[in-house]
Amino acid sequence: MISLSSDVISAITSEGERAYPNECCGALLGTDCGERGRGAAYIFPVKNGRELEEQYHRFEILPEDYMASEREADRLGLDVIGFYHSHPDHAACPSDYDREHAVPWYSYVIVAVVCGRADDITSWTLAPDRSMFEAEQIVRQDVDRT
Repeated sequence: MISLSSDVISAITSEGERAYPNECCGALLGTDCGERGRGAAYIFPVKNGRELEEQYHRFEILPEDYMASEREADRLGLDVIGFYHSHPDHAACPSDYDREHAVPWYSYVIVAVVCGRADDITSWTLAPDRSMFEAEQIVRQDVDRT
């Protein structure tokens, strides 16, 4: 289970809409509470590192951007708990490419962006043997900022 605040969901969907018709990507910064699940407090958007002509259906987080996300998480007293990306004009389900480039433990949030508008948002974890993704429940949390 992963907990996403309305602010985090809004930020992910905005990134997906902004990048359309290409894929956006970034890191999820938060905490892992073991069996109680994870909570993403912030996103760390990064530039899609794929060649421009590939960005409409692929994303890549470059090593220097991953390291920057780790530094930001450390600064905030958090961890990188996963990653997000968009699927322009495709379902919010992981592809074989996504599976081949993922690692177990992290959460992978995908937002479908249909005709430039964010639609479905899902989260997935990779099985320990890397054979398949398993759906991860998203718990939507509103943060009281008063």
